[in-house]
Amino acid sequence: MKVIYILYQYLIAFPLLWIWTMIVATTTILFSHWNKALWLNRFISFWARTFLWAFFLPVSVSGLENIKKGQSYIFIANHQSMFDIWTIYGWLPVTFRWLMKQELRKIPFVGTACKMLGHVYIKRGSGAAARESLLEVEQTLQDGICTVIFPEGTRSLDGEVGPFKKGAFRIALDLNLPIIPISLSGCYEVMSRKAHYVTRHPVHMHVGKPIMPDTFDKENPQNTIDLIREEVIKNVRK
Repeated sequence: MKVIYILYQYLIAFPLLWIWTMIVATTTILFSHWNKALWLNRFISFWARTFLWAFFLPVSVSGLENIKKGQSYIFIANHQSMFDIWTIYGWLPVTFRWLMKQELRKIPFVGTACKMLGHVYIKRGSGAAARESLLEVEQTLQDGICTVIFPEGTRSLDGEVGPFKKGAFRIALDLNLPIIPISLSGCYEVMSRKAHYVTRHPVHMHVGKPIMPDTFDKENPQNTIDLIREEVIKNVRK
């Protein structure tokens, strides 16, 4: 069965999903002036869900009651796999902007579509360039628009949650917005950074309680960053 499942991935699932992605990216580019339209958000959410459905991956979600409609949040999540992106895009019921790696901009059609949707590519290198990217994100966070950030900066090599960078905390502090930790489980087992094919495994997304800005340790930001990281780790299922 494993051999059949792998053949199915390479001969059917991956080719069809790539074609489907090109269709969705082209549609997004053509209708990008409607990027706040409800139908487009739902369309992209459906696109993301098809990646997990295509590989017959069971998905469960908890904690959605912690999200208040119309409130802007900074969502931070652990990063285990590319399937993190599709899980969040498919099952997080808010309109949000990603803070994305600059390298993703080079993907044909997809890079352009993401930019036209308002997602922000992080400028790596100098501190000034990174700060410019954070300011660009901040300009979009109003009227219930949120952002999602992977504060580890890259996918985990072993499935464990790595150190968090300070970008999400700076945005939350600048805009006085709450941070919500997202704990993703199972995505590493589905397809780790070094894997060449998908392994069937349950995927779970837990949305934590908001961490309000009046509880931030402004004198020692690392204390708050460590607290957020612990909240993520606490709800990652083993």
